[in-house]
Amino acid sequence: MSGFIASYYHFSVWVTRFAYLNFLWIIFSVAGLLVFGILPATAAMFSVVRKWINKETDIPIFSTFWRSYRKEFSKINVLGYVILGIGYLMTIEFQILRSQEHIAYLFASFGVVGLFLLYMIILLYIFPIFAHFKLRSLEYIKWAFVIGIGHPLLTVFLMGVTSGLFYFIYLTIPALLFFFGGSVFAYIVTWGAQQTFSKYEQA
Repeated sequence: MSGFIASYYHFSVWVTRFAYLNFLWIIFSVAGLLVFGILPATAAMFSVVRKWINKETDIPIFSTFWRSYRKEFSKINVLGYVILGIGYLMTIEFQILRSQEHIAYLFASFGVVGLFLLYMIILLYIFPIFAHFKLRSLEYIKWAFVIGIGHPLLTVFLMGVTSGLFYFIYLTIPALLFFFGGSVFAYIVTWGAQQTFSKYEQA
């Protein structure tokens, strides 16, 4: 029975950690009026999760989160809105191409869809890389692309697992997404990305 109690306690501690981290992510995103808060809050969440995966499980969550949020506020907002701007321009380009009747524009729109897939790969890896490496801003985009394309099975696995998990939760207990959605996603993606980082640390 003591073993069961210990396991239950350990499980409860981790549930609380994930819920608390998700709560901080939401609160600090809102505190920055979303426009300026969500990107540094997301970077801070990935920073905490990275430490957990690296066996630093007893860190003070709030102070670790707040330190990363404050330190990376400007850098991640600049980087993030450059990336979001690129996505916005691709969306406009796709809509323009699909509104044309000539067959050449239709084929060109499929090219934009291909670019969107690469764009989604960059989005998948950008925050784990940002939390792990100290690079110049545009280098984060470069290495997110390199790692995502260089490990296609991992990329498909991460996309499939996160999409499938969240779709299942949405259909069954959607309230769990509010309490754990961001932190669980960050943990899964960071765990997967960390499997590749040792190959690139020297580079």
